[in-house]
Amino acid sequence: MHNKKLIIGRQDLTLDDVQFFLTENPSIALDEEVKTSINAGHNVIKEIVEKDRVVYGVTTGFGKFADVRIDGQQTRELQRRLILSHAAGTGDPMPAEIVRLMMLFKIKNLSQGFSGVRVQVVEQLVNMLNENIIPVVPQKGSVGASGDLAPLAHMALVMIGEGEAFYQGKRLTGAQALQKAGLKPLQLEAKEGLAILNGTQAIQACGVFSLLQARELVKTADVIAAMSLEGLLGTLTAFDERIQKARRHPGQLHVARNFRSILADSPIVESHKQSDHRVQDAYSLRCIPQVHGAIRDGLDYVTGVFEREINGVTDNPLVFAESGEVLSGGNFHGEPVALAADYLGILMAELANISERRIEHMMDPTMSEMAGFLTEEGGLNSGFMIAQVTAAALVSENKVLAHPASVDSIPTSANKEDHVSMGAHAARKALQIIENTQTVLAIELMCACQGLDLRKPVLPSKATMAVLQAFRQQVPFWDKDRVMYPDIEKARQFVVAARPLKIVEQMGIELQ
Repeated sequence: MHNKKLIIGRQDLTLDDVQFFLTENPSIALDEEVKTSINAGHNVIKEIVEKDRVVYGVTTGFGKFADVRIDGQQTRELQRRLILSHAAGTGDPMPAEIVRLMMLFKIKNLSQGFSGVRVQVVEQLVNMLNENIIPVVPQKGSVGASGDLAPLAHMALVMIGEGEAFYQGKRLTGAQALQKAGLKPLQLEAKEGLAILNGTQAIQACGVFSLLQARELVKTADVIAAMSLEGLLGTLTAFDERIQKARRHPGQLHVARNFRSILADSPIVESHKQSDHRVQDAYSLRCIPQVHGAIRDGLDYVTGVFEREINGVTDNPLVFAESGEVLSGGNFHGEPVALAADYLGILMAELANISERRIEHMMDPTMSEMAGFLTEEGGLNSGFMIAQVTAAALVSENKVLAHPASVDSIPTSANKEDHVSMGAHAARKALQIIENTQTVLAIELMCACQGLDLRKPVLPSKATMAVLQAFRQQVPFWDKDRVMYPDIEKARQFVVAARPLKIVEQMGIELQ
């Protein structure tokens, strides 16, 4: 039973709305104003069919077959066959959260009245979401050209009672899922299949899902890196506000301010402040504001692109109800979000890169001035030796994944679609990179907590001590070697849940 609602109206969807949709699972409803817009667009298409005018995808074939006229009596069959033939995806199913987002973004796209569909089409998607019918959508098969044709076709299959869907924990046929939820298959009218299939909603869904995790992860990374700075006896001099202002980048200013807030009362930092023999720390400590800050600035750009995309219209052709015109263009091309998704992957790969360097410093006694590999009985114990190797492996994997997909293109549809974005690849890779980065940061958190324990009786700041104490309830101090991978998984869950960030914020420290 849904206790909360998300109304799809003329106002933009925000990332906060999307987060609310993912975490609270609200019911979806269409505002009456958008229903008016949808009907106005549909009336234009209805008139075209009645007058047998030549309009791409309405009274013609698709792609290379755009010059083939279709008889008005065959418009329904044209749309149905379009869905069937384009459902050519392959690979494992997309995660349910991403498919739900894809459906939400398609609802937003169609609700703006530029697509020529009936209200019933949009309401079919609304009802499927509300009944938690999740189409089985294979992960692979889109080149981001006419948008995400294959993924959206698999979604559309269930709308018309074909394909497969997950419902109440079971994988059923689309017809069975609709029937059990009390819904009927949709019979598509002119242009409706094309309107559902054209668009970048699969790229949007995977990209926004990744972006939401990234935005929280960068703040969590600041907390973890602050703990590493303490454990490595780093100086806060490099975080002085005057240094940051001299360069003017906003992200750099925010990160330095975060560190000063987190470590403001740190006895460890104070213990070596006057007699610090290290005038300058290694770059992975000293340049945290510059690196973490640049990642923040990059995320601001990525956020802007995806916010515009989820609220824009990526259908083709577009219906302009005021003039009665139907114009063919290229809004379905995934280039804007492909480039942004590639950039997101690069940003997150860099976050893991610098994290792994701090881990390595904590392994090396000449750098850390602690026991080698953070174990007090080196030799008999290996300590965190191979945990660092795991982090190094993930960082190197990220470097391969961070190669931009959007620089590639391959002609499709008999050279009609002769330049494609590869945006779906870019978005999927970004999510893989983020998952790897979460694990790298989890390993850094493990090492930083071990380092802080080894610094006793000198204590860390109140904020980092609170994180340390909460973490120790999940992962105990490493006094002698034990099985490592369960600790890494517990630490990863701690990071994925943004526990370090939430603990610090609960203490009244607002991170930017």
